[in-house]
Amino acid sequence: MKKDAYLEKAVVWANNKSTISFKSISKGYESPRIFTSKTTHEEIQADLSFVTHGGVKHYSVIALKNENQKKTVAKWKVLSFLASIKRGRLHLLAPHGHKAYAEKLVDTHNIDAIIHAL
Repeated sequence: MKKDAYLEKAVVWANNKSTISFKSISKGYESPRIFTSKTTHEEIQADLSFVTHGGVKHYSVIALKNENQKKTVAKWKVLSFLASIKRGRLHLLAPHGHKAYAEKLVDTHNIDAIIHAL
Protein backbone atom coordinates (compact mmCIF):
# COMPACT_ATOMS: atom_id res chain seq x y z
CA MET A 1 0.00 0.00 0.00
CA LYS A 2 1.22 3.47 -0.77
CA LYS A 3 2.32 6.01 1.78
CA ASP A 4 -0.20 8.60 0.52
CA ALA A 5 -3.05 6.56 1.98
CA TYR A 6 -1.60 7.04 5.48
CA LEU A 7 -0.48 10.67 5.23
CA GLU A 8 -3.85 12.07 6.28
CA LYS A 9 -3.86 9.96 9.47
CA ALA A 10 -0.25 11.01 10.14
CA VAL A 11 -1.12 14.70 9.77
CA VAL A 12 -4.02 14.30 12.22
CA TRP A 13 -1.68 12.49 14.65
CA ALA A 14 0.91 15.29 14.46
CA ASN A 15 -1.65 18.07 14.75
CA ASN A 16 -2.81 16.55 18.05
CA LYS A 17 0.64 17.37 19.42
CA SER A 18 1.35 20.79 20.88
CA THR A 19 3.29 22.13 17.90
CA ILE A 20 4.65 25.55 17.03
CA SER A 21 5.42 24.79 13.40
CA PHE A 22 4.43 21.85 11.23
CA LYS A 23 5.64 20.63 7.82
CA SER A 24 4.45 17.70 5.74
CA ILE A 25 5.00 16.17 2.32
CA SER A 26 1.23 16.15 1.82
CA LYS A 27 -0.48 18.84 -0.25
CA GLY A 28 -1.34 22.10 1.46
CA TYR A 29 1.70 22.14 3.74
CA GLU A 30 5.25 23.37 3.45
CA SER A 31 7.59 20.45 2.76
CA PRO A 32 10.13 19.31 5.36
CA ARG A 33 13.75 20.03 4.60
CA ILE A 34 15.59 17.64 2.29
CA PHE A 35 19.02 16.45 3.40
CA THR A 36 21.48 15.19 0.79
CA SER A 37 24.28 12.73 1.48
CA LYS A 38 27.65 14.06 0.33
CA THR A 39 28.96 10.60 -0.45
CA THR A 40 25.97 8.87 -2.10
CA HIS A 41 24.05 12.00 -3.17
CA GLU A 42 20.82 10.38 -1.92
CA GLU A 43 18.09 12.66 -0.65
CA ILE A 44 16.59 12.08 2.79
CA GLN A 45 13.32 13.72 3.77
CA ALA A 46 10.96 13.08 6.66
CA ASP A 47 7.26 12.67 5.91
CA LEU A 48 6.43 15.11 8.71
CA SER A 49 8.46 17.46 10.86
CA PHE A 50 7.30 19.62 13.70
CA VAL A 51 8.68 21.83 16.43
CA THR A 52 7.21 21.73 19.92
CA HIS A 53 7.51 24.31 22.67
CA GLY A 54 11.08 25.02 23.66
CA GLY A 55 12.37 24.54 20.11
CA VAL A 56 12.37 20.73 20.24
CA LYS A 57 12.47 19.36 16.67
CA HIS A 58 10.75 16.06 15.82
CA TYR A 59 10.76 14.06 12.60
CA SER A 60 8.12 11.50 11.66
CA VAL A 61 8.20 8.81 9.00
CA ILE A 62 5.45 6.46 7.93
CA ALA A 63 7.10 3.07 8.45
CA LEU A 64 6.06 0.71 5.67
CA LYS A 65 7.59 -2.64 4.72
CA ASN A 66 9.81 -2.46 1.67
CA GLU A 67 12.48 -4.39 -0.18
CA ASN A 68 15.38 -1.99 0.44
CA GLN A 69 15.96 -2.31 4.19
CA LYS A 70 19.46 -0.83 4.00
CA LYS A 71 18.16 2.44 2.57
CA THR A 72 15.33 2.54 5.12
CA VAL A 73 17.71 1.98 8.04
CA ALA A 74 20.07 4.69 6.76
CA LYS A 75 17.19 7.18 6.45
CA TRP A 76 15.88 6.41 9.93
CA LYS A 77 19.35 6.68 11.49
CA VAL A 78 20.02 10.05 9.87
CA LEU A 79 16.64 11.47 10.91
CA SER A 80 17.08 10.10 14.43
CA PHE A 81 20.50 11.77 14.69
CA LEU A 82 19.20 15.09 13.35
CA ALA A 83 16.29 15.04 15.79
CA SER A 84 18.59 14.28 18.72
CA ILE A 85 20.70 17.35 17.89
CA LYS A 86 17.61 19.50 18.51
CA ARG A 87 16.57 17.47 21.62
CA GLY A 88 13.80 15.82 19.60
CA ARG A 89 12.88 12.30 18.58
CA LEU A 90 12.20 10.28 15.48
CA HIS A 91 8.63 9.00 15.41
CA LEU A 92 7.90 5.98 13.23
CA LEU A 93 4.22 5.81 12.38
CA ALA A 94 3.47 2.17 11.63
CA PRO A 95 0.14 1.23 10.05
CA HIS A 96 -1.53 -2.06 10.93
CA GLY A 97 0.63 -4.92 9.65
CA HIS A 98 3.85 -2.89 9.56
CA LYS A 99 4.60 -2.37 13.26
CA ALA A 100 6.54 -5.63 13.77
CA TYR A 101 8.68 -4.80 10.73
CA ALA A 102 9.53 -1.37 12.17
CA GLU A 103 10.23 -2.80 15.63
CA LYS A 104 12.56 -5.43 14.16
CA LEU A 105 14.59 -2.84 12.23
CA VAL A 106 14.78 -0.48 15.20
CA ASP A 107 15.92 -3.26 17.55
CA THR A 108 18.35 -4.88 15.11
CA HIS A 109 20.04 -1.64 14.05
CA ASN A 110 19.84 0.20 17.40
CA ILE A 111 17.85 3.17 16.05
CA ASP A 112 16.64 5.72 18.59
CA ALA A 113 12.99 6.02 17.60
CA ILE A 114 9.50 5.83 19.03
CA ILE A 115 7.11 3.56 17.16
CA HIS A 116 3.44 4.57 17.11
CA ALA A 117 0.55 2.53 15.72
CA LEU A 118 -1.15 4.52 12.98
